[in-house]
Amino acid sequence: MKLRRYKGNAILTPIEEHEWESRAVFNCAAVYLNGKVHIVYRGMSKEDISQLGYAVSDDGFRIRERLVEPIYRPRGEIEKYGCEDPRISRVGDRLYLSYTAFGETPGMRAKVRKSIQIAMTSITIEDFLNRKWNWTAPYYPFPGVDDKGAVIFPEKINGRWVMYHRIPPHIWVAYSQDLRYWHNSDIALSPRYDWEYYKVGTGAPPIKTEYGWLIIYHAVDRRLTYRLGYAIVAIDDPTRVIYRHPEPILEPELEFETQGEVSNVVFTCGAVLIGDTVFVYYGGADTVICVATAKLDEFLMPVKLYGIL
Repeated sequence: MKLRRYKGNAILTPIEEHEWESRAVFNCAAVYLNGKVHIVYRGMSKEDISQLGYAVSDDGFRIRERLVEPIYRPRGEIEKYGCEDPRISRVGDRLYLSYTAFGETPGMRAKVRKSIQIAMTSITIEDFLNRKWNWTAPYYPFPGVDDKGAVIFPEKINGRWVMYHRIPPHIWVAYSQDLRYWHNSDIALSPRYDWEYYKVGTGAPPIKTEYGWLIIYHAVDRRLTYRLGYAIVAIDDPTRVIYRHPEPILEPELEFETQGEVSNVVFTCGAVLIGDTVFVYYGGADTVICVATAKLDEFLMPVKLYGIL
């Protein structure tokens, strides 16, 4: 099973005239609302500061509109160097945005110590669609922990909210009663195959199917090549893997994936289900944004055929 690239890739590229996204655009969140795909992407300036921009597509492929200014900017010392790699999950009437806060460790006086950690904020769907960027104040689920890639499951499992996050080399799971305080963190997925040798990490937020949660993730091999893979985990247990695909579903092959700010990278933070098709949005070589698709049935076929339940 392989994702099929859109022939019109890349769908978003840097804009020289927009200083905040003049160097690179990549690693975007995606959410499907009111028949449109809304893309929140990472734009990077020539000073290596990342902010979050917005674009929208009517068909999932072609960009109809792209805003000139960022919709989310770094806040405070903890995010001094940028907001990176956004993911969005819909929970009720709100959208929860998680991202990597890249900044300085507060209170350090002898010398600056750069830090990365998970940050979260949210906004009502109404405000988001009306482009009233009333994001809540960010909070940090694991303060001071070198951590990335929080993805929130869109509904409770056994009465608790669930998060996947990435502390190398594993994908971890954590639980919450209120989407703010998280606990009981444990390993959910570890490297298994050679193309995952160095580490595995979160990708797009989980997509619910009748056979389990579809988890699209990234993996890094010995040569630091980034690829995409997928697994199906149980609806009622995010630690129980029903099926894990043994081969990558997308790997760097084309020039905009093999050459750029970071060569040989395909990396996803967002995927949406439209009808029977999964649209996977990914960064190519940390420089541009692309999209690739597959039928949902292709992801589920191994479970359907072999009944791995």
